[in-house]
Amino acid sequence: MYNEIQETVKFLKDKGISTPDYGIVLGTGLGSLVSIIDIEIEIPYSEIPNFPVSTVQGHSGKLIYGALSGKKVLALQGRFHFYEGWSMQQATFPVRV
Repeated sequence: MYNEIQETVKFLKDKGISTPDYGIVLGTGLGSLVSIIDIEIEIPYSEIPNFPVSTVQGHSGKLIYGALSGKKVLALQGRFHFYEGWSMQQATFPVRV
């Protein structure tokens, strides 16, 4: 898993994402928070190496990078669930990254 994490981190850094001040996981009911983020970069999960893809309706499945109240944030718009068939390692992979 370490190698996959490093590969994903490199991909995100190459896209211009630097270390955020905060990470936010936006699940059901919280996805609209992105409307107040000054978005710099938005990447669908399907384009990110090693990321699972959210299958729950209403979970957009995007990684959002930008500013919120003057702080850099990295938001996961959509979560991954064990009940969707993902392993625990896959479901927690984005948080590890």
